Amino acid sequence: MIYLNKSDLVAMIAHARVHLPEEACGLIGGVIDEAGNKHIKKVYYLENIDHSREHFTLSPQAQLTAIKDMRRNGFIPLGNWHSHPETPSRPSEEDKRLAYDSQASYLILSLAEEEPVLNSFHIEGDTAEKETIEYV
Repeated sequence: MIYLNKSDLVAMIAHARVHLPEEACGLIGGVIDEAGNKHIKKVYYLENIDHSREHFTLSPQAQLTAIKDMRRNGFIPLGNWHSHPETPSRPSEEDKRLAYDSQASYLILSLAEEEPVLNSFHIEGDTAEKETIEYV
């Protein structure tokens, strides 16, 4: 289970819309409870240095800055997020190929329909399992 503040969801959608037609992207930091649930405490908004509508690359320097902020706040990296401006909220073949951390959650925000859709996935190899998101 992944817990995300509704206000963070609203901010993610706004950020992704501002960056259309490009994919927006970033990291998520927080804590993991005794039951293994992930609690997202902070969403990081990073530049897509590819400036592409079909894929993203996070700036290594911006990633390092975000990780340092997580450590300073007592959070751990929980995964990343990115938007799909024109496609559904599911991992593309490229998303699966680039999902190197099997412990990470990969959040995908689709803006393809009028109502945005956010899903989270656990990805190992070619397999993507949907994770449950609960809004708090």
